Amino acid sequence: MRMAHEFAAASAAAQHCRELTTRGPRPEERAVLLAAWRRDLARLLAEELSALLSGDRLEVSVSEPEALAGHAVLARIGPVAANSLLRCGPSAETALIAFDFATAIALTERSFGGDGKVVTSVPDQLPRSAALLVDEIAATIARTITRASLRDGALPAGTAPIGEVIVRSESAVRLKPFEPEAEALLFTLVIANRQGCEWRAQLAIAAERMERLLPAPGRTHSARGGGVRRAPASAMAAPLAAIPLPLHVVLAEIDLSLVRLQTLGPGDLLPLALGRQVPL
Repeated sequence: MRMAHEFAAASAAAQHCRELTTRGPRPEERAVLLAAWRRDLARLLAEELSALLSGDRLEVSVSEPEALAGHAVLARIGPVAANSLLRCGPSAETALIAFDFATAIALTERSFGGDGKVVTSVPDQLPRSAALLVDEIAATIARTITRASLRDGALPAGTAPIGEVIVRSESAVRLKPFEPEAEALLFTLVIANRQGCEWRAQLAIAAERMERLLPAPGRTHSARGGGVRRAPASAMAAPLAAIPLPLHVVLAEIDLSLVRLQTLGPGDLLPLALGRQVPL
């Protein structure tokens, strides 16, 4: 007796999209995930930003988010700031990071070895050196958000976290980070060093994008050292290397009396003693 049979499917098997078959986190689970994300982001930023600020030992905190309408977030940031639209996270979400001009200038001063104190008197336009530094800090924050959004493991060796600055503008409205009436989450980043300086930035993310940035099973990361380690800032590396600086070379200095100056005429020679070293 032949027992083998060939069976044919009566119809195609159902294919359900992941959004219909997976359950999102419950409110209490989401709160735990968000707290973990904030904690990891703060720890990673403290490591990554220290290289840009003269090797400072930093402490970073990320506040609990305020849920606001998009237009309210933009009003909170203000009409003029150093704003960057970021691309970050495993699914390439967008986020907005904003520094006021006073903070941007103070961070730049600290990166060159100054005290980094925030002052109230600031120019109408951000100096090029400050714009370059804010650009580098924003890119670092974008990559760090990606690392904080991953979980259960480490990035492959030699793999850099996804994260970049898409576009920057002094007007956050022009960047259109979210719809004016859509819900957005506003975080305050506080960066502090051991000398008592504090620098603040505002991170704004659309609420529906934040859901995709929270760590979930299957994403890989290591908040304890995953990703590419950043080398200390160097004057020969970007963004510092591109800053134009005036250079004055003093060959010699002599003292002359007013009487001698009055008697100088065409063809007169002044003896100069030139040393082997030239002061700058």
